Amino acid sequence: MSVTELYSRYTRVWIPDPEEVWKSAEIIKDYKEGDKTLHLKLEDETLLEYPIDAKANKFPFLRNPDILVGENDLTALSYLHEPAVLHNLKVRFLESNHIYTYCGIVLVAINPYEQLPIYGQDVIYAYSGQNMGDMDPHIFAVAEEAYKQMARDEKNQSIIVSGESGAGKTVSAKYAMRYFASVGGSSSETNIEEKVLASSPIMEAIGNAKTTRNDNSSRFGKYIQIGFDKRYHIIGANMRTYLLEKSRVVFQADDERNYHIFYQLCASASLPEFKELSLMSAENFLYTSLGGDTSIEGVDDADDFEKTRHAFTLLGVKDSHQLAIFKILAAILHLGNVDLQPERDGESSSISKQDEHLHNFCRLLGVEHSQMEHWLCHRKLVTTSETYIKNMSVQQVVNARNALAKHIYAQLFNWIVQHINKALHTTVKQHSFIGVLDIYGFETFEVNSFEQFCINYANEKLQQQFNSHVFKLEQEEYMKEQIPWTLIDFYDNQPCIDLIEAKLGIFDLLDEECKVPKGTDQNWAQKLYDRHGSSQHFQKPRMSNISFIVVHFADKVEYQCDGFLEKNRDTVHEEQINILKASKYPMVADLFHDGKDAMPAAATGKGASSKINIRSARPAVKAANKEHKKTVGHQFRNSLHLLMETLNATTPHYVRCIKPNDEKLPFSFDPKRAVQQLRACGVLETIRISAAGYPSRWTYHDFFNRYRILMKKKDTSKKEDRKVICKMLLESLIKDPDKFQFGRTKIFFRAGQVAYLEKLRADKFRAATIMIQKTVRGWLQRAKYQKMKKAALKIQRYTRGHLARRLADRLRKTRAAIVLQKQYRMLRIRRAYQAIHRAAVTIQAFTRGMFVRKTYRKMLMEHKATIIQKHARAWLTRKHFVRFRSAAVVLQCYFRRMKAKQELKALKIEARSAEHLKRLNIGMENKVVQLQRKIDEQNKEYKLLTEQFSAATTSHSTEIEKLKKELQRYQRKKGDANQLASLQEEIDSLRLALEKAHGERKIVEDTYTKEKDVLRKRISDLEEENALLKQEKEELNNKILCQSEDEFAQNAVEENLLTKKELEEERVRYQNLVQEYSRLEQRYDNLRDEMAIIKQAPGHRRNPSNQSSLESDSNYPSISTSEVGDTEDAIQQVEEVGMEKAAMDMTLFLKLQKRVRELEQERKKLQSQLEKRENESKKPQVIEMKNEMDLDPDTDLAYNSLKRQELESENKKLKNDLNELRKAIVDRVAQNNSSNDVHDSYSLLLNQLKSANEELEVRKEEVLILRTQIIKAAQQKDAGRNMESNSNIQTSWPNSDKHVDPEDAIEAYHGVCQTNRLLEAQLQDQRREHEEEVETLKEQMGTLREEMEKQQEVFFQTLQLSPEAQVEFGIQQEIMRLTSENLDLKELLEKLKKNESKLKKQLKIYMKKVQDYEADQVVEQTEKRRHELNRQVTVQRKEKDFQGMLEYCKEDEPLLVKNLITDLKPQMVSATVPCLPAYILYMCIRHADYSNDDHKVHSLLTSTINGIKKVLKKHHDDFEMTSFWLANTCRLLHCLKQYSGDTGFMTQNTVKQNEHCLKNFDLTEYRQILSDLSIQIYQQLIKIAEGVLQPMIVTAVLENESIQGLSGVKPMGYRKRTSSMGDSDNFYTLEAIIRQLNTFHSVMYDQGLDPEIIQQAVKQLFYMINAVALNNLLLRKDVCSWSTGMQLRFNISQLEEWLRGKNLQQSGAAKTMEPLIQAAQLLQLKKKTSEDAEAICSLCTALTTQQIVKILNLYTPVNEFEERVTVAFIRNIQANLQERNEPPQLLLDFKFMFPVLFPFNPSSLTMDSIHIPASLGLEFLNRV
Repeated sequence: MSVTELYSRYTRVWIPDPEEVWKSAEIIKDYKEGDKTLHLKLEDETLLEYPIDAKANKFPFLRNPDILVGENDLTALSYLHEPAVLHNLKVRFLESNHIYTYCGIVLVAINPYEQLPIYGQDVIYAYSGQNMGDMDPHIFAVAEEAYKQMARDEKNQSIIVSGESGAGKTVSAKYAMRYFASVGGSSSETNIEEKVLASSPIMEAIGNAKTTRNDNSSRFGKYIQIGFDKRYHIIGANMRTYLLEKSRVVFQADDERNYHIFYQLCASASLPEFKELSLMSAENFLYTSLGGDTSIEGVDDADDFEKTRHAFTLLGVKDSHQLAIFKILAAILHLGNVDLQPERDGESSSISKQDEHLHNFCRLLGVEHSQMEHWLCHRKLVTTSETYIKNMSVQQVVNARNALAKHIYAQLFNWIVQHINKALHTTVKQHSFIGVLDIYGFETFEVNSFEQFCINYANEKLQQQFNSHVFKLEQEEYMKEQIPWTLIDFYDNQPCIDLIEAKLGIFDLLDEECKVPKGTDQNWAQKLYDRHGSSQHFQKPRMSNISFIVVHFADKVEYQCDGFLEKNRDTVHEEQINILKASKYPMVADLFHDGKDAMPAAATGKGASSKINIRSARPAVKAANKEHKKTVGHQFRNSLHLLMETLNATTPHYVRCIKPNDEKLPFSFDPKRAVQQLRACGVLETIRISAAGYPSRWTYHDFFNRYRILMKKKDTSKKEDRKVICKMLLESLIKDPDKFQFGRTKIFFRAGQVAYLEKLRADKFRAATIMIQKTVRGWLQRAKYQKMKKAALKIQRYTRGHLARRLADRLRKTRAAIVLQKQYRMLRIRRAYQAIHRAAVTIQAFTRGMFVRKTYRKMLMEHKATIIQKHARAWLTRKHFVRFRSAAVVLQCYFRRMKAKQELKALKIEARSAEHLKRLNIGMENKVVQLQRKIDEQNKEYKLLTEQFSAATTSHSTEIEKLKKELQRYQRKKGDANQLASLQEEIDSLRLALEKAHGERKIVEDTYTKEKDVLRKRISDLEEENALLKQEKEELNNKILCQSEDEFAQNAVEENLLTKKELEEERVRYQNLVQEYSRLEQRYDNLRDEMAIIKQAPGHRRNPSNQSSLESDSNYPSISTSEVGDTEDAIQQVEEVGMEKAAMDMTLFLKLQKRVRELEQERKKLQSQLEKRENESKKPQVIEMKNEMDLDPDTDLAYNSLKRQELESENKKLKNDLNELRKAIVDRVAQNNSSNDVHDSYSLLLNQLKSANEELEVRKEEVLILRTQIIKAAQQKDAGRNMESNSNIQTSWPNSDKHVDPEDAIEAYHGVCQTNRLLEAQLQDQRREHEEEVETLKEQMGTLREEMEKQQEVFFQTLQLSPEAQVEFGIQQEIMRLTSENLDLKELLEKLKKNESKLKKQLKIYMKKVQDYEADQVVEQTEKRRHELNRQVTVQRKEKDFQGMLEYCKEDEPLLVKNLITDLKPQMVSATVPCLPAYILYMCIRHADYSNDDHKVHSLLTSTINGIKKVLKKHHDDFEMTSFWLANTCRLLHCLKQYSGDTGFMTQNTVKQNEHCLKNFDLTEYRQILSDLSIQIYQQLIKIAEGVLQPMIVTAVLENESIQGLSGVKPMGYRKRTSSMGDSDNFYTLEAIIRQLNTFHSVMYDQGLDPEIIQQAVKQLFYMINAVALNNLLLRKDVCSWSTGMQLRFNISQLEEWLRGKNLQQSGAAKTMEPLIQAAQLLQLKKKTSEDAEAICSLCTALTTQQIVKILNLYTPVNEFEERVTVAFIRNIQANLQERNEPPQLLLDFKFMFPVLFPFNPSSLTMDSIHIPASLGLEFLNRV
């Protein structure tokens, strides 16, 4: 490739920029040879001519294609240079918010200055066990790589974390240690991982401080070794520290702080235990206020101090030691505040005697005040002959005081580190370790001193080790791929290291100058100039004579010589140290003891930078002022050599922390600072080494898939090896053979070659795109022409049709005009004819009418006369009718009034029941009442008037009659005319009065009828309004009821969902507890096995197997099932098992408590009944006494009654004797276990029973005889009475004259008396029963009345409420009533069950003993017969039907468990009935139940459960065996339910199956145990299946190319090239998963597992597939593309098709895949506009906001034709999803397990139809 090809038009390049370091530009004109400039266009559209130098090959850097931008690994970039690295980090950090990026073997970590949710436990689980290149870059990936390499290669590992202050080194190291603590938890109960993590707050408190660059900057280096045992569990740790910055104790720059511990101590000064420290605020101490501000924003020093103290306690530091530490720290603060006063001469100084701070310092350290005061201001000079004491000036005293403070703090720091190491130390042998090095990065400031020189020296050593390691890995890669190895020229910083540490190097000259008595920094600098002036790594500044420049690998650094000698010497006066050694506090004295000084280096092997040797190695000879033999530089050099030896002996892993900006702004990127750190940390050197060789590496498969588009079809169709095809392609495309190399499995490319291939591929795509566009455009134009042609033809057709239609319309109109003319003419002539015809008809009509009218008048006159006659007659008849009708109307009125009153009464009752309607219509009702009252009053008035009128008419008629009679009499007698006239006048006057009264009556009737009509009308109107209101009320009530029903239905649905959810959660918790219990049980078994192995001794004895109980294996107490519900046996069991175990059995405790409550209730009930019976018994006794007194005593009757009483007493006595005998026999059986005694007692019992029964029968017969005699006597007496009565009435009976015997009469009389007595007794009984019934009915009536009153009150209250409240209140009342009824029924059912179980138990005990005794009797009889018979005849025994029971001996139980459970293979019963072992076990249990042997049932079930657990433990990874025993355990559980006798489980049983139910035992508790065991087996089954499927999921679902040619492979970096575990051959396809699922399904189905359980198992597996695939998708950038989404949807559809093929759609498995389906759709959707954002938000409901944003950030175009997701679009998505209330969850918990349900599934088989194959070896089982 020539330069002209590379720098062509549209090519993008990088040019330098003073602000952004590098700026992107695009070439707008092709470069030609000889051009001096490049024509560029910047991103802001400005044009630029960039000068170039072709001879020096100084061209701008080429920019990578967009498809490579944002890669996880920087080495995957085609062009490897500084701008490409910087741009890739910037894009990942700002646009995708990814803080981690690989650069070969280095993890680059950029500090986000923000808390990110990527360090949770779920993320740790996601990275655990994964290869390093398979997931997104992360500190957990580096930690996992180190952990796996340690386990695989058995070699120690190191993680080297470096970077500037504030770059996040400490946090990265902390997260790495947290990962190790989570993945490699401690093997014992010491919780060493918690102690390792607890050391962090302590070290941060005493070693971290606030600087201008970081609020929590580590001011020391540390190397933590985490030790592991052979199982790779953490067993201990060890810490080494390097170069503590002691100068910070006495000096801080502006806006910086001292170490955190000082401020934490001052913030907690108010605590009562710190009063003796005499602390003040931090502003009042010199050593804590030099930097200005003493607080950090967002940091609570007091709270941090509590955490520090808690960490001290966790690490085992005693409270006394903690207080001593705090005293020493407070003493340092007080020492800084000591007031030094200069003397007049200026050469000496003094301290006031009353100095409070010096007094506190001496008191806290336990030293003498006077000595410390003296030696702070004086020093001792020792010569060979004399010793002098010299005064010191104020500055010298300040220096000595500061040196003492630094020394005290350094010694305390060493002591704490040493104590932490002791706490983390372990006695277990360490197998391997992982070291985490948290060390300072390369530093350069404006003023660089001794500390920066040591730091940069350490970084030089680490960079050398890093370069050699990278070079070594590159060499190993080339040799592994069999590529010719050529030496790569890389930067070797050995000359710079020699300059510093070699003989007569900088350190040697510094130590030599320190030994000179009057050595100075200037002299040392001059020696450096003279010795190393010619070195290429050493330079002398032009403007200074007291500084020097060292050319480091990262940059040139100028060091100021001032203070080098003093810091290197680190002088502390011996006299001050001797005073501290003499402290009265042991801890202070130990800090400065010589042995203690030497211990840390030897013990920890670290040579801490802050450790100072006070005495010489030879104490006998003291040299003057030689307090320290080793200088600080010498110690640091030795400790660094030890560190390098450790690192070289381990496999290193590098983490380079980058600080993106100095302002600590979240997600803000400063390119200048980033480039400076990239150069300093060696990342660019890694890039340079990679670029010098073959940085781009492709496997043949990936290269073929990516670039096969550049081949011809005939080349790809050849069935040759892909390696050969790739070689042919490359040789044809790249002519220079040095640009690539063919390895064994990969192709290696020089830098830029992949970009060139990408350019060719893009050109090919572009040409293909142009061809497609050309073809499509031609097709569009052709389609457009055809469409226009069709349109023209259609227009012509419609135009011609229009013309033809217009011609036809004209012809039609012409014909219509002719027709209209014809019709009009016809109409005109017809109208003329009709006029003439009408005139003639009119004349005829008038003529005929005249004649007809004359005839009509005549007929009319006759008709009128007839009418007059008719009306006259009708008037007479009507008058008569009206009289009768009025009477009928009056009757009707009275009748209707009665009906109206009844209806009114009914309406009033109805009105009372609708009080709210009254309240609404109270005004209207008042009107109705008023009108009704008015009507009643008028009716009363009308009634009075009618009565008055009728009285007047009657009186008037009587008077008329009288007058008529008088008139007639007068006429007869006198015939006087005058009298007649007067009478006639009187009659007329009366007649007028009568007429007047009739008129008044008529007026009254008219007014009454009118008012009545008005009132009726108003009443009808009111009734209509009332009806309307009622109708509206009913409609409203119906609406309210409908609404309330809907609301009730909705509430019921919601409550149902809530209860379901709560049930699921409760089930999950319960099954988690079962799982936890099984795990603890497994752990207990493992520990027990280990203890058994350890304690192998002859005296060790194992518990017998027959003593095993469910207590150890099933977490249930060993309670016999026949003893359930019996309180006495439960109490006895508590005494036997022991109080501790009984206390642990909560179920037993609850039963006892419930039983006590029931007994208390029964006692009260019986007491009340007893009192009632006593009260009732008093009445019959009094009555009987009266009757006995009234009756005449008789001898026979007394004899009979005495005999009857005697018989009854004897009967009672016999019963009592029988009960006493039974009790005596039972007690004797319980005391004596010998068989002979039992037989004797049983024989005695039977004999007594027989005799008692015989005597009882005799007594019964006598009682019956007496009763018959009494009845006969009573009948005779009744007959005698009848005869006497008849004789009194009628004396003519035939036998009345016969003689009656007196004795017979007396006997009859006595019989009658006896009968009367019996009848009276019966009558009294009936009366008493009647009274009891009456009392009970009264009580019931009282309770009902109270309930009715309560209900009325409630009803009235509800009427006052709103309709909605009424409905809700009614529902609540109904629920309360139902719940109370349910509780009563439950209590009654429990009582009945308890009584039943108790009676059953007693019956079983007696039945068992009787059966045993009868069996013994049968045996004895058979033996007697054998002795009697000499010749025995063989008798054929009838074969009985098999009853579905299997009998076995107790001794055969271990063999049964062995053959049927322990040694059974599923293949042995594959051809038989599914779940055959479960049926056999149930038949054995059924026989034990039939024989009433509870111990046998208990032993068999216990052995079965233990055997199943043993088998599952042995085959813990066998899916078939686990599925087999899950099916059998569930079937046994179903059998115990189906044949338990409970009606709820017997609904589907046949009659034959009901015969096979258990008769004697209730195995409810064992059913619970089997249910828990089934849960454990199910969980083990799921774990096995998940273990098989999990390694297949990622490659099969995400990486498998199901649709060939769809996915475009992108170049992966170093991490993808070298798989961590080397398992690249384990590549699975989706067909492999489906085959495995088919295997699982067929195994479960063939072994008879319930379909519901199979569905739940499949649902669980599909959830795991979804969770693992989605988690990997969320942590992998390479699979987040459109093509992956397409592949993913296809793969999911294949899994859904498998579900449909297996009829598992109802299992809910497809629903668990919803998050993965939505993730695939999200990858395929458009991601540009706001409409796209809304569509994504509405579609992705199963994904959380973090998951959606993460996928969008990871989305990577496979081709350059795709566009990236913009940051604005992601912000739009986040804004739309703000309303969601979701937990901040990124990853799914793939270990989550749905709660399993075992629905009852009865079997259709009967026990007698099951055949047992001979191959099982169960011949000892007898069919019953």
